[in-house]
Amino acid sequence: MEHITSAKNPTIKALKALSTRKGREAAGRFLVEGEVMLREAVKCGLRIREVLADEACAPLAEVFEGMGAKAFTVPRSLLESVCETRTPQGVCASFDLPEPLALENAPGRIVALDGVQDPGNVGTIWRTADAAGFTGILFGEGCADPLSPKVQRAAMGSGFRVPFMLSEELPAALLDLRGRGYAVLASDLRGADFYARPDPGQRLALVIGNEARGISDATREAATALVKLPMRGGAESLNAAVAAGIMMYELMRE
Repeated sequence: MEHITSAKNPTIKALKALSTRKGREAAGRFLVEGEVMLREAVKCGLRIREVLADEACAPLAEVFEGMGAKAFTVPRSLLESVCETRTPQGVCASFDLPEPLALENAPGRIVALDGVQDPGNVGTIWRTADAAGFTGILFGEGCADPLSPKVQRAAMGSGFRVPFMLSEELPAALLDLRGRGYAVLASDLRGADFYARPDPGQRLALVIGNEARGISDATREAATALVKLPMRGGAESLNAAVAAGIMMYELMRE
């Protein structure tokens, strides 16, 4: 196992480049931080490439080295320069980018995100979808990068388990889903009471809009139904991830 001490080392430079979407796409890899997340990624079949560990986590790096990774130990300061977390857990690794699902292979119950930009919201929705039993997530244009470290940290491994799809034209993708028998329920402040909705059936896309603007007009027209959670107190709306969680669990309860 090689010990790296210089920030100019090519491996360190390559791993730092994974902090940007452009860098991830150019390298075909993304960065995962922390032992739990690394183990979950491996368990879900993602291919591990390079592992960086501080001295305390050197034995763990050896474990991943046995799985085919190139393992390196580094000073704590160098590890912190690569990781996005302020106090990284002692180990990080690069993995091959997972392939998104094609829309025609969409699973039965999915969450579609229309310009949800906050990485924490995106990751939380992904994690909640996994917990509630949804089987896919569709990213429209303007969303946070699903493979950014911040999104994956918030998803806590669900980003490796629940497959994702990408669409540059979400309304067209929703119309395609409708044509294949999906009900498209879009969360919208102009919508009807969520709890008074008709049964959407087993093939369903729940659309969550941008934190400030909500869903686009084109997305609104592509939906089969517009729904909103009743606000019985003084708040005008809910956080996007909270609203998505309530709706997902209620839909799965049926």
